[in-house]
Amino acid sequence: MDSISNNHRLIRYSGRIDFQADGAHFYWPGSFAQVTFTGTTLNCALTPNVVWGTCSLGLVVDGRLSRVPVNRGQNDLRLTLPLADNLEPDVPHTVMLFKQLDCAYSYVLHGFTTDGAFLAPPEREKLRLEFYGDSVTSGACVEAVDYVGRTDPCSNDASYDNAWWSYAWQCSRLLGAECHLTSQGGIAVLPHTGYFHYPTQIAMDETWDRLCYFPEAGPFTPWDFSRFVPHAVVFALGQNDQHNALTEENDLRCEGEHKAEWKEAYKKIARGVADHYPAGTPLVFITTLIRHDPAWDRAIGEIAEELRAEGYAASQYLFRRNGDGTNGHPRIPEQTEMAEELAAFLRPLLPEQPE
Repeated sequence: MDSISNNHRLIRYSGRIDFQADGAHFYWPGSFAQVTFTGTTLNCALTPNVVWGTCSLGLVVDGRLSRVPVNRGQNDLRLTLPLADNLEPDVPHTVMLFKQLDCAYSYVLHGFTTDGAFLAPPEREKLRLEFYGDSVTSGACVEAVDYVGRTDPCSNDASYDNAWWSYAWQCSRLLGAECHLTSQGGIAVLPHTGYFHYPTQIAMDETWDRLCYFPEAGPFTPWDFSRFVPHAVVFALGQNDQHNALTEENDLRCEGEHKAEWKEAYKKIARGVADHYPAGTPLVFITTLIRHDPAWDRAIGEIAEELRAEGYAASQYLFRRNGDGTNGHPRIPEQTEMAEELAAFLRPLLPEQPE
């Protein structure tokens, strides 16, 4: 048997992951640990913290996508979870364990064990992308494929969520890029708006620069931006910003003083992100295929134009069916549609030979 702890050099990590004395803490969707090994089995030691819903850890074994369920009854227990078995002996295998959901859970990874030997992980992609967004960027309800073009199923308990199929991760795979998803379902730009963490809503202006970003996972902690410097940043906010949770209706309009306040807050976030990276890093602003008031897209276009006037490389991209594709969350085919369009838009903005 060969065992490696969470801080071993043979584990490849990606995402905003907090390395503490007890293990690697996972918070944001799409963050992952990856190992390569010879052997027929692979287990991991892990402590889950399930907050709500039907939750699973994402798993990719030699390119095959699957999952490992976790539940609240396992909270705070150090578990040994089987990730792969009956593999072909004496040949290299690669397994990725990733955070499939956003705030529905967090977990601490302690290490891996195999009946073979661990090898060097695959080479890291040279191209890097970063995404700031809401539930669509997180892959919420993406696997409810029987509901393409329709509202979400009533049984939406996170069991359909999977960051793997989000347009952001699909787009990154199309471009051969590593990505960070700084995204959370229901989040809006301004405090006390949107849906995330009702009734004391937490907004992107509080989370964009954080490692731990939701109270159920622990105290908020700062992110070190030098750990991941992207070649482009995509901002995908605005879908939840028409809601202030005072009623069931969408009761905020993108007009007047509220529009001005919202634009300034969004620009402050974008500047805060961009100022950590080299000058000229492309900033691309999008929304989604979900039906919404186009006034928000017009305001986002103004944001991009005003940031360009300040010297930032800002642009807006509108999907072919922007704001008019579905009444529910985009499913896998719709997320794929978004990914392919966005990849085509991003490709000429990215370096051909990234360092």
